[in-house]
Amino acid sequence: MKRLVAYITTGYPDTAFTVDLALALAEAGVDTLELGIPFSDPVADGPVIESANLHALQKGFRITDLFEVSRKIAPAIDTLWMGYFNPFYHRGLENFVSKAKDAGVGGFIIPDLPFEEAAAYKPMIEGAGLSLIDFIAPTDTPERIAMIAKDARKFLYLVAYAGITGSGMSEDLSGVIARIREATETPIYLGFGVTPETAREKARDVDGVIVGSAFVKVLLDEALTSTQKIETISQMARTIKSEINA
Repeated sequence: MKRLVAYITTGYPDTAFTVDLALALAEAGVDTLELGIPFSDPVADGPVIESANLHALQKGFRITDLFEVSRKIAPAIDTLWMGYFNPFYHRGLENFVSKAKDAGVGGFIIPDLPFEEAAAYKPMIEGAGLSLIDFIAPTDTPERIAMIAKDARKFLYLVAYAGITGSGMSEDLSGVIARIREATETPIYLGFGVTPETAREKARDVDGVIVGSAFVKVLLDEALTSTQKIETISQMARTIKSEINA
């Protein structure tokens, strides 16, 4: 069974909605939830997720909201915190590790923390029983792929192309996937550009997919009520889960 990871922006439009959506996604078959930490300069994200980040911040998102939401949803769905390194650094990574353990969160995805720099923090994170998800890009050399993959935990985040999320571009990843398989048995999840229409093709040679922009577009649709947003995103999740396992 191939796995589905869903990204949503914490606190948009509010924390109660985030909790309701997360629990609905668990019921819809999502295996892991990425709770996005709103940040003012999300350099790896496209305009859709950037807009949701800014809206959440404008509505008064605080890091304590992340902790509160996580305590309510982590018992129901495997949860990871996805955010840029700045908040982790300024508020203390040790603090995030402690709060994650208290809430039952499984680890972190920090897209602007390079593998080499992450080495300084991994012992503390993994020593607490949490995971720090590693990224592999199609531009990585075979040597770098082997280095990243050999000690990866939980899953490897394979970006579908070099660029920002949500642009829908694609490229042949068969060679990269083959090199990862040679180096590790850790599952490979593919992110960037996954939609209900592309999910089956994107998932063909990997163990799961990560979906963000397609869901967040619905979050931003002000023509929909909160109930309609949850129903629409949940149905999209069910469709994608079915497609990747077809």
